[in-house]
Amino acid sequence: MSPRWQARLVFGVVRLGLSPSEFWALSLPEWLALVRAVSGASAAPISRSDLTALMARFPDQKDAQP
Repeated sequence: MSPRWQARLVFGVVRLGLSPSEFWALSLPEWLALVRAVSGASAAPISRSDLTALMARFPDQKDAQP
């Protein structure tokens, strides 16, 4: 597990009181809502150029099976 995911898991379990299974079952919007509710932080929307860079770095796999 990467250090970033480990930090998120610890935050979810320790600060938010989630079980590990509850943490992993959260959708991204649910996670962001919980983090914002606790921290009061709000993130700016991603820019078009940042989105394009992410799409280039992590392209969809054409061979992926649903």
